[in-house]
Amino acid sequence: MGDMEEDEWQMVQKKGNQFVVNDQPFYINGFNTYWLMVFAADESTRGKVTEVFQQASSVGMTVCRTWAFNDGQWRALQKSPSVYDEEVFKALDFVVSEAKKYKIRLILSLANNWEAYGGKAQYVKWGKEAGLNLTNDDDFFSHPTLRSYYKAHVKTVLNRVNTFTNITYKEDPTIFAWELMNEPRCTSDPTGDKLQDWIQEMAFHVKRIDPKHLVEVGLEGFYGPSTPQRVQFNPNTYAQQVGTDFIRNHQALGVDFASVHIYADSWISTQIADTHIPFIKSWMEAHIEDAEKNLGMPVVFAEFGVSSKDPGYNSTYRDTLISTVYKTILNSTKKGGSGAGSLLWQVFPDGTDNMDDGYAIVFSKSPSTASVVSLQSTRLALFNSLCTSKCQWSCKKKKVLEKILYRDEL
Repeated sequence: MGDMEEDEWQMVQKKGNQFVVNDQPFYINGFNTYWLMVFAADESTRGKVTEVFQQASSVGMTVCRTWAFNDGQWRALQKSPSVYDEEVFKALDFVVSEAKKYKIRLILSLANNWEAYGGKAQYVKWGKEAGLNLTNDDDFFSHPTLRSYYKAHVKTVLNRVNTFTNITYKEDPTIFAWELMNEPRCTSDPTGDKLQDWIQEMAFHVKRIDPKHLVEVGLEGFYGPSTPQRVQFNPNTYAQQVGTDFIRNHQALGVDFASVHIYADSWISTQIADTHIPFIKSWMEAHIEDAEKNLGMPVVFAEFGVSSKDPGYNSTYRDTLISTVYKTILNSTKKGGSGAGSLLWQVFPDGTDNMDDGYAIVFSKSPSTASVVSLQSTRLALFNSLCTSKCQWSCKKKKVLEKILYRDEL
């Protein structure tokens, strides 16, 4: 793939409830592969990073979400507060430079709520080692010292100069957006005040260092105390008690778009059930409506999938689930709506079975899934290229677009 003209590769921006690049809409079909940096840190596995970009690109995917953190663990990026492993940082540089070669943009997540790759628990551990009196992993959100550790990490990543491209991360259009944290929850404060305060401070912090890139929180999308009339859409009653609040959290200054995750199999029942597909549809439609009417911003369904380990699983069901998500996005796209795209959890290259949590999709082994994905990419790419952000569906090309978006085959 030849070098792209620099003027072609511009920052993704937001206009109302749409993403735009060069004033053209940018509805996205993308994926997650969280371990890219760690694989790139080892010569023997680095080729897998290139493979996953190549395979995703071959089915038209344009955005990848991955981790820009690994705190205090094996092959850590951040070995202790503000102490970095340069080799691992170079691996992240490689991931960014390789993504650009395949015209894939990255959502980079800056920390984890969960213990994998360190998470907030590691920050608390560092705090305790420094003599702080901490009682709970949620002190990550409230203790000034732990906040300063996180803010220093953000500053280091955003100001990093890529050793492959010589472009500073905060100037690089390959980066689609910064994500404050993967799936933040603060169960110690169900009112949501503690997490809200953290989101406000950190979104502002990111924007102060890097006003050019978009920012999102990394939330799963649960409705909370600020919208009692919406909690009926939550998958269970526990969801409104985890300290998150979809509407309120996304109203924080500096947050550009909303994120939602979709896991019927971990939220409702592991057993594949008839209720899962209708749940997915209503969960998505509620959030698209809120993004349009209450938030005035795009919403990305940043993780969705189904585990092959679930009782009752088969690949036909997985294709149905993916198609349901894609069709719900298209129903919004055709109106120029807030449903801005979705990111599959997760796409793997061949030979990485040891990393599979049950959700991995290897396109070479799943041709039917690959064609579902490819069709969605084609539809969105045509929509993006035929319409300017102003025209939505009033344009003359409406008939062409209707054909594209509604025929099952192209």
